[in-house]
Amino acid sequence: MNKKKEKRRFIAVCLAPAIILFTVFMIIPTLNVFWMSTLKWGGLSANKEFVGLNNFKILFEDMNFIQALQNTIFLIVVVTIVTMVFSILFASILVREKVKGQNFFRIIFYIPNILSVVVIASIFTAIYDPSTNGLLNSIESLFRPETWETTKYLGDPNIMLYAISGAMIWQAIGYYMVMYMASMSSIPEHLYEAASLEGAGKIKQFFSITLPLIWSNIRTTLTFFIISCINLSFLFVKVFGSGPGGVSETVLSYMYKQAYSNASYGYGMAIGVIIFLFSFVLSALVSKATEREPLEF
Repeated sequence: MNKKKEKRRFIAVCLAPAIILFTVFMIIPTLNVFWMSTLKWGGLSANKEFVGLNNFKILFEDMNFIQALQNTIFLIVVVTIVTMVFSILFASILVREKVKGQNFFRIIFYIPNILSVVVIASIFTAIYDPSTNGLLNSIESLFRPETWETTKYLGDPNIMLYAISGAMIWQAIGYYMVMYMASMSSIPEHLYEAASLEGAGKIKQFFSITLPLIWSNIRTTLTFFIISCINLSFLFVKVFGSGPGGVSETVLSYMYKQAYSNASYGYGMAIGVIIFLFSFVLSALVSKATEREPLEF
């Protein structure tokens, strides 16, 4: 009996620091955001007025917020789909085709992930440069007449979200490709040999063997990427700018603007609550939609 008590005490002592840190830095701040979302407060003054759910009522009538939410959903859908497809495709090619210099390609593809957003933004600012010195405009000029006007990738409301998506995709592909390569490398070779003997081609093998056996990894990375996509969209918009009339504003950048630039801290925290709930619900839906019985080998 004493041994059981000592074991429980030992476990409690080991878990206590993590529980305390998680409570202090995660649980309490999150609850505090919910509380502040019910206040009319500038963030710095001592005057706090309790307004209940009035901030949320204003929020859902705010067309700028609705636009920012639509932009965020657009980025999540486009960036997630393109990144996942190309990451899995590149990983499959490097693993299954036995490409020489596999480690070299891993490093090259992974480099964008270790660069800061500022560095990536600087690179893509040069690529999107509206003058003829910009990489994309230089390429376009080869196929356009002399009277052609350069494209303003970070100034055209119809293009800017796609331009931001391109930078986000370039930054993320390598990281997830390396993760999928690790999963694919652990699949026994005899499964592919047996499939080849049965007459299955490489595409059939990919959808019948590779994809099902790395599905658990895909589910985990998909949920993780969707949440990180929301955070990354904020960073890229802050560096690139939100465009004319805030056309590329996202929910996080709009929350930041309201809380710190417009001194509407309570209103900004109301946006933060919606982002929290949106992320939670979206993660649950993705997890449920991708749920399937795991395969073993």
